Amino acid sequence: MTVDTYILKAQRVTKQFGGLTAVKEVDLLLPPRSICSIIGPNGAGKTTFFNCITGFYRPERGTLIFDDVPLADRRPDQIMALGISRTFQNIRLFAGMTALENILVGQHARLRSGVLGAVLGLPASRREEARARQEAEELLAFVGLAGKGDVLARNLPYGDQRRLEIARALASKPRLLLLDEPTAGMNPRETADLMVFIQRLRDEQGLTVLLIEHDMKVVMGISDWVTVLDYGTKIAEGTPDEIQANPRVIEAYLGKPHNGAAHVHA
Repeated sequence: MTVDTYILKAQRVTKQFGGLTAVKEVDLLLPPRSICSIIGPNGAGKTTFFNCITGFYRPERGTLIFDDVPLADRRPDQIMALGISRTFQNIRLFAGMTALENILVGQHARLRSGVLGAVLGLPASRREEARARQEAEELLAFVGLAGKGDVLARNLPYGDQRRLEIARALASKPRLLLLDEPTAGMNPRETADLMVFIQRLRDEQGLTVLLIEHDMKVVMGISDWVTVLDYGTKIAEGTPDEIQANPRVIEAYLGKPHNGAAHVHA
């Protein structure tokens, strides 16, 4: 993958928990406006690596640079303000709030009016609130949830909850979106629809998308580049075709050496 500039550069990132090394000297380069995937068996360190990027964990070693800005020692909210947003492996919506309210929460990092302005009902605060609600409605429509803004998040079907979580992540207007197993629990139709939607994020919104995904149809169908982790170490990277034919990847998934090229299934 030859690119002059990268939106995210990870170099020798290492994260340890006591005597366990969850991520070991992982390098990753993300080109702008690309869809890249991280795959690997359970416990390979994929989500831990996401947590290092987004500030939930602090790596013991290595560097993470987003758009030429070092991420070291920055809090998750500061990293989000720089333009990185994420979803989680287990949906983390505010179940007792409406779909619209969940998105308004996601917009918080971009709002300028303080609490005092909201309490006093200052004109600038009212204008910003109206603009935020309009943008939230537009996001609902963009993710396929038009007309569902007043529905409590807990009452939405599972696939819609996944879409709402992505909409909330988009509310902070990121340039890099991290999706942690976005199709988990979806039926084949929902999965196919989400694949198209993720491609729209790149093509229509100009976003860079980094996803963790176990569904190999998704990974091989939409990824420009794939990185493979096993026991916290990067064992391969390349195009989807290269990854499917890589003996080390096949061994990591199937648990045994394999002679010749084969497709990876998970």
